Amino acid sequence: MVSSNIEKLAEDLEKQELEAQNGIASPQVYEQLLAIYLYENDLCNAKYLWKRIPASVKSSTPELNNIWAVAQHMWKRDFPGIYKALNAVTWSDGVANIMKQVQDRVRNRSVDLIAQAYSSITLDTVSAMTGLPPDICATACVERGWQVEADTRMVHPVRPTPQTSGQTSSEDQLYKLTDFVSFLEN
Repeated sequence: MVSSNIEKLAEDLEKQELEAQNGIASPQVYEQLLAIYLYENDLCNAKYLWKRIPASVKSSTPELNNIWAVAQHMWKRDFPGIYKALNAVTWSDGVANIMKQVQDRVRNRSVDLIAQAYSSITLDTVSAMTGLPPDICATACVERGWQVEADTRMVHPVRPTPQTSGQTSSEDQLYKLTDFVSFLEN
């Protein structure tokens, strides 16, 4: 539901940017659109939008620069920097909800990355990658079913089970087709 609302909002904002008088949209349009690109993890479009925004709008809109700071950290995959940039600002009503969702999505992607890539990792690293304090992070890891060693402060993530999509692989399809053709030739 949230995703479809954001997609609709993004379309509306892109349309407003295109139809803006003198080719310059309002700072709020740029702020929201840039924040939505971050929510979608569409860093290429975020970068192109930043380049399109007139310098006068950039210099007169501090919040736009704060959103761009988050984008720069996301581009570098600097997780501690992302959370620092997100939490360093009291966001305006126009982007506060979107930036909260950006933070949640970055955290979820970080957790998925940790689960996929690590068999063991320090609690401090998990804390830095999720933006959570170590004590809350340890509790969240345990709730997720991960093993946390209190004495060594090591976390052992549980790799998620791959979901079967019900689709067969190309090799399976080729085998079935070959088997069927062989049957027809007999």
